[in-house]
Amino acid sequence: MYTVTKQIHFCYGHRLLDYDGKCAHPHGHNGVIEIELSTNALDKRGMVYDFGDIKGIIQEWVDKALDHKMILRKDDPLVLIFRKIKEPYFVMNDNPTAEALAKLIFDYADSKKLPISKVKFWETQSSFATYSVPSRSISIMGKN
Repeated sequence: MYTVTKQIHFCYGHRLLDYDGKCAHPHGHNGVIEIELSTNALDKRGMVYDFGDIKGIIQEWVDKALDHKMILRKDDPLVLIFRKIKEPYFVMNDNPTAEALAKLIFDYADSKKLPISKVKFWETQSSFATYSVPSRSISIMGKN
């Protein structure tokens, strides 16, 4: 099994509803995403996937959808306020926890047909969550 990992950095804010602690209040993070792609066979260039292509696909979406946005659960009262004052925000069905953000990014990469095997989402320098699908392997023989 071959794997490659690309890191993507971005800034965001969030808060957690139904939570008793500091994270119940709006605050920000410098997040780091680690996108892991895996395959049993390399493409004709000898790659799992080109790092520049991964960055182009994921970084472009992160910059547009998440970077410098307040990430909120859909029923958060701040959604209406942010909409009214035209501040940037991103809405999720679930609380914007590190776990939920890892799955969101995984699902986006999967929708772009990347051979995604794992996303590690670092909320702080010492805290991360991982989302993966066990034993997922995609052969990309013949790609490029």
